[in-house]
Amino acid sequence: MKIGIPKETFPDERRVAAVPQTVAALRKLGYEVLLQQGTGSLAGWDDAHYAEQGAQLVASRQEVFAQADVVLQVRSFGANPNALNDLDLLRQGQTVVGFCEPLSEGATMKEVAARGVNLLAMELIPRTTRAQSMDALSSMATVAGYKAVLLAAEAVNKMFPMLMTAAGTIRPARVFVVGAGVAGLRAIATARALGAVVEAYDVRPAVKEEVESLGARFLELGLETQEAQTAGGYAKAFDEAFYAKQRELMAKALVENHVVITTAAVPGKKAPVLLTEPMVKDMQPGSVIVDLAAERGGNCELTQPGKTIQVHGVTIIGPVNLPSTIPMDASLMYARNLANLLTHLTRDGKLQLDREDDIVGGLLVCRDGEVVHPRVREALDLPPREAPAEKE
Repeated sequence: MKIGIPKETFPDERRVAAVPQTVAALRKLGYEVLLQQGTGSLAGWDDAHYAEQGAQLVASRQEVFAQADVVLQVRSFGANPNALNDLDLLRQGQTVVGFCEPLSEGATMKEVAARGVNLLAMELIPRTTRAQSMDALSSMATVAGYKAVLLAAEAVNKMFPMLMTAAGTIRPARVFVVGAGVAGLRAIATARALGAVVEAYDVRPAVKEEVESLGARFLELGLETQEAQTAGGYAKAFDEAFYAKQRELMAKALVENHVVITTAAVPGKKAPVLLTEPMVKDMQPGSVIVDLAAERGGNCELTQPGKTIQVHGVTIIGPVNLPSTIPMDASLMYARNLANLLTHLTRDGKLQLDREDDIVGGLLVCRDGEVVHPRVREALDLPPREAPAEKE
């Protein structure tokens, strides 16, 4: 079987779905690896690096799709509007793996399903111990949380660490992280490493110990709930009354901090608004907000995705696709996630998609000409499918 890696076509996307190290790993599984020329150059690997590991270089994406049994991408159908240009390159029985935004791009999922391909969405990998090495969302959140702090440190009007100088003592910057998932925890660790005083809030009381282990203070608002996440480890959405109360209680913390980093997102839904304009207006002049939920509408109602703006003396940064700004390590992590997934799915040199396997059932969106993922079908108002009578 052949695995193909075409160039990414999403604007400013610098990551790649395979790095030389993972090409070697995929070949050990029995696959041939086809790579479109120049695919890894923006992430720091030229064609020679891939060729040394046994990749076959081809001139065009048409050749990749024509020959590959499995196509690996970073932003695939649904997560990249330009991917629609590849629909006519698909063939029945082909498997495509990548980020797909399936819960919000159901119409695109139906178009892909009509081509008879198997579509696997990396953002739907279960948050389980068994699937941890394949969890691409966590990998990319790690990169985003780290970079968010660097953006804040550059934009804020203070230095992060406490400094004892001949001119007197410089007090440390105060950083408030909203959401202590993977991105939030990495932001906490990075801000602490730079010397800031950090506090964090999350609706899940179970993360308090993790926050405190990183040297930050856990802010308790009295709204924490044990039912704040799904069985698959993803955040749940709450009603507007809950978020209104949360904003009311959080306002004091915003006034006391110089940097606010928000990370709250719910898969397939618009990000909850946690910071309103009146809350921003009350913040200290020169403060900075880095809104990691900008791509989903933002946790701050003033956020403009992809832009840095100043409102009421506060700088609001709405970064999009932050992992792509650190393409080498982001690609390395993502490519390893994919290689681990392929290792799990490969038997005797062939890809086996057993829907009774919890990992396959979790990320398989399209198969046999239809959308098969329960949550995506629900989003499309399609009736539930009957469970398969036997292993496929």
